Amino acid sequence: MHPLIHLVEVHKRYDSGDTEVRALQGISLDISAGEYVAIMGPSGSGKSTLMHIIGCLDTPSEGEYVLGGERVSELSGRALARVRNRQIGFVFQSFNLLPRASVQRNVELPMLYAGLDRAERRERACRALERVGLGHRLRHLPPKLSGGERQRVAIARSLVNQPALILADEPTGNLDQKSGTGILEIFDELHAEGRTVVLVTHDPNIASRARRVVMIVDGRLTAEA
Repeated sequence: MHPLIHLVEVHKRYDSGDTEVRALQGISLDISAGEYVAIMGPSGSGKSTLMHIIGCLDTPSEGEYVLGGERVSELSGRALARVRNRQIGFVFQSFNLLPRASVQRNVELPMLYAGLDRAERRERACRALERVGLGHRLRHLPPKLSGGERQRVAIARSLVNQPALILADEPTGNLDQKSGTGILEIFDELHAEGRTVVLVTHDPNIASRARRVVMIVDGRLTAEA
């Protein structure tokens, strides 16, 4: 079987004034469907840049990326947006919720972009929020929730289009230990259900929950466990 994620000699360079920043330097990595992988490295190592490329939020300067059998470099901007919306669920450290929209509306947003009707959006949003233990918070606004609850909303939002891949970038970085543990338990459950989960972290304790750990330093993969 072909891997879900296939990266071959991927480089990413940015211009920063008179200098060139080499964020990624020859990354080759395969991740199969159903894996739980942690990408670990210190601040500035390139792990978030790698996550953005895997999530089609950015494109390589050089190299090849194949997602689910499709060459990402050959996709149009519209096709990339469709891939992000329907095939990938994102969970960010900063939650990225709309503060003046209800919890339910925040979770419905990806389905709105996907063109689902109102009844289907409501049903899926309610089901996803029940899944993360927030079925009783549908009409609350994000600022009225704790950090752990807001991250649960973000996870519910990532699930509603039934993506093949969940990407989480430092998802417990803004949470206390108890809330963070609860969030990590949800990722454990998603993996047990057969979801592909890729988690970016600098914390070895968090990375240890994954079934496979990939280390990145100075834009290069240095080790794997």
